[in-house]
Amino acid sequence: MNYNIETSLGENEQFSSFLQEKVKEFNNKHSEHHREIRKKGAIQPINIIVSDEEGRWLGGIHADVYWNWVEINYLWIRDDFRGKGLGSQLLERAEKLAKKLGARKALLTTFEFQARSFYEIHGYQVAGEIKDYPPGSCYYTMVKTLS
Repeated sequence: MNYNIETSLGENEQFSSFLQEKVKEFNNKHSEHHREIRKKGAIQPINIIVSDEEGRWLGGIHADVYWNWVEINYLWIRDDFRGKGLGSQLLERAEKLAKKLGARKALLTTFEFQARSFYEIHGYQVAGEIKDYPPGSCYYTMVKTLS
């Protein structure tokens, strides 16, 4: 069989989508868990939004519940609202809701310059660490058993 190999720099959304679809197909073929999660409604998103009186977003949290886990994808608070317990409220509210949706464990990733200590205060433990990513920093995968 003949084939060509090309190198391309820069974005190629069509090719990225093609690869993503092929990896999904492979995972679906080899993992019943992946097949099930791709069914409509199997992933349960959680969005908790904080806004001011005018409805402007000040922060929030986005997470997904699946496989009896909650994956915290994003938690962000505007600078002038940080350090006032709002992040803790959001995280606790998301975990509580995730438990109602069947989650028994939580997963997230964070950079060293982001919020590792914040998550540790809330019971998360480092399960994986990539050093010097980005250069001079670390990237962590953190988990927590929800009680």
